[in-house]
Amino acid sequence: MEGTQKNSSVPHIAIVPTPGMGHLFPLIEFAKRLVVHHEVAIIFIVPNDGSSMELQKKLLQSLPKPISYVLLPPVNFDDLTEDSVIETRIELTLTRSLPALRESLKAIMAESTRLVALVVDVFGPSAFDVARELGIPPYIFFPTTAMVLSFFFYLPKLDAITSSEYRDLPEPISLPGCTPVKGRDLFSPLHNRKTEIYKSFVRMADRYNLASGIMVNSFMELEPGTFKALKERIHGNPSVYPVGPMIHTGSRNGSSDEPECLSWLDKQPNGSVMFVSFGSGGTLTQAQLTELAFGLETSGQRFLWVLKSPNEKSADAAFFSLKSTKNPFDYLASSMACL
Repeated sequence: MEGTQKNSSVPHIAIVPTPGMGHLFPLIEFAKRLVVHHEVAIIFIVPNDGSSMELQKKLLQSLPKPISYVLLPPVNFDDLTEDSVIETRIELTLTRSLPALRESLKAIMAESTRLVALVVDVFGPSAFDVARELGIPPYIFFPTTAMVLSFFFYLPKLDAITSSEYRDLPEPISLPGCTPVKGRDLFSPLHNRKTEIYKSFVRMADRYNLASGIMVNSFMELEPGTFKALKERIHGNPSVYPVGPMIHTGSRNGSSDEPECLSWLDKQPNGSVMFVSFGSGGTLTQAQLTELAFGLETSGQRFLWVLKSPNEKSADAAFFSLKSTKNPFDYLASSMACL
């Protein structure tokens, strides 16, 4: 175990990320906050999807001493076809790593380490059975919005009461405390209910209620209605804790200087700036970027745009299928509402 501290009296939290740096980064920021504000130590237990782990190792090795890590053995994907979607590989990496996860947790506990919680990410509820078996309360760190979490709680019910594809629903989907969402605007794994990945999402969402609690990277002032509904356990959900906003601070070269965009933001009137980001997987084509830029420019709205390099071949780009519109800003606004 790399960098493990031997003080067994200190409560330890095991954090299990699923594959992808986009999953690891938010959990690292969460771990840093736990170490700074609470007297805890963190152990990352990292499943291996068979790809190079050098970047993950380098990042984990750079963390302060109360944070250590264990790399699990790589899993085998020889039975998967080349067209298997990334969400399937993410889920299978964790489920096929559960025996190794169990043995790793047992080894940690055998050292008299006080493991007080196991934290997983969005795709991690399949690890709950191992946590419960070993008497460790399982939690979820949810790095996106409370509205998306509310939809996850509602998804199993929506699946049970709806027979058609969601894109064919005549009315938007209503969630307590949330803006209604059109079925066609749901994220791509939910577009075809016959696929195995859709069924996996429903199973995964159904297990969210088994968590001892869920920490959300959002805050009350941003989503007051949604958090009120979640606090009232309108979905029969476990306790939900707003712990955000958590962001990556500092530059890639280690400088602590404030980015120019944030200095500019501080000078703008309150509530006057739109934030535009499609996340780590939101890759658009050049034509789509051009149309989106046109919509932003003609809207007259101040904005901050997190922009990735265009990709003409990415499957992600097909999700953001921009059609010609009379007012591109209308499309942008509706797209932002569902993300």
